[in-house]
Amino acid sequence: MGIYEELQARGLIAQVTDEEEIRNLINNGGARFYIGFDPTADSLHVGHFMALCLMKRLQMAGNKPVVLVGGGTGYIGDPSGRTDMRTMMTPETIQANCDKFKVQMERFIDFGPDKAIMVNNADWLLGLNYIELLRDVGPHFSVNTMLRAECYKQRMEKGLSFLEFNYMIMQAYDFYYLHNKYKCNMQFGGDDQWSNMLAGTELIRKKTGDDAYAMTITLLLNSEGKKMGKTAKGAVWLDPKKTSPYEFYQYWRNVDDADVMKCLRMLTFIPLSEIDEMEKWDDSRINEKKALLAYELTSLVHGKEEAEKASETAKALFSGKVSAENMPSTEIDNVADDGIGILDLMIACNLAKSKNEARRLILQGGVTVDEEKVTEPTLIVTKAQLQTGAVIKKGQKVFHRAILKG
Repeated sequence: MGIYEELQARGLIAQVTDEEEIRNLINNGGARFYIGFDPTADSLHVGHFMALCLMKRLQMAGNKPVVLVGGGTGYIGDPSGRTDMRTMMTPETIQANCDKFKVQMERFIDFGPDKAIMVNNADWLLGLNYIELLRDVGPHFSVNTMLRAECYKQRMEKGLSFLEFNYMIMQAYDFYYLHNKYKCNMQFGGDDQWSNMLAGTELIRKKTGDDAYAMTITLLLNSEGKKMGKTAKGAVWLDPKKTSPYEFYQYWRNVDDADVMKCLRMLTFIPLSEIDEMEKWDDSRINEKKALLAYELTSLVHGKEEAEKASETAKALFSGKVSAENMPSTEIDNVADDGIGILDLMIACNLAKSKNEARRLILQGGVTVDEEKVTEPTLIVTKAQLQTGAVIKKGQKVFHRAILKG
């Protein structure tokens, strides 16, 4: 089985421009492909995870990745999949975010000699002359076609800014530039990027006469139709300072039953033959599948040692034999001399989304602090307790340690 057939079997391929050409190219290690990552935050998140895994799979098959960080397109913001305009970032923030991306990507991609390269589109986009761009690239874009693009439809109702309207042109120009400078012949991305990617392949073909290809991967959705990596408290980050390895593990440990096999196929590097065998497992082994999924993905992002710790912590929490050493914890700062209210503390530790929810849990008798049941929502957890680590228990299985920062 070639890598193309494996991607198909794992359910990763959504759309391709020229199937036979792409199949031959990547099966023979001939693709010099790029995937773009806009620096909209100071960490990559689980939404980027599938793209990183895809790059790793293709590189392992002999193809060469060109990792593009959008230091230039980050000034505009991709309207794909959004109903509102992205917050404008300062040049300093954009650059700082780009710098952090490579550190996280090195867990997946080999940037050694003659391996993968990382480029920043700020290097060519920020120096473009506007009139020159209009004359050189503008004639190859039909406004009517652009307005029909899926990536703009959600923004049309609330108002698509001219700034965002240019994003497709910028992304197409990226592919054109990478083709000319680095011989890049293929672009990969999520299936919400299809229109933008087609624009790039067409620009190259019209201006150079060369072949260029595009392939989109299926964006993994959970059973409720939400994008991968979204939780009630926000995104699941790859940076352990933003989402701890244990929280990352627990996210995958708690995926919906209906999504487990899909996630094992699309995201892990477990051989397909083994996954096919898992399909035959009895429904009573669903938790075994979830634990395997969580371990494999945590190991990929944070390493085997952290995956082992997260797995052991999860087992300890489930059995009720958790210790302070392996308990999930949150550092608390800006605490008044007399301490912090239990409602605020529960929110800070992500044990409740709001004071109302925290108050309800307490009144229902479901919260203890340092093994003492909390009976009043007005309880103050003292600074002394936080200095040694206050252990909060929610319900029967959720333990959390709140410790004073510094």
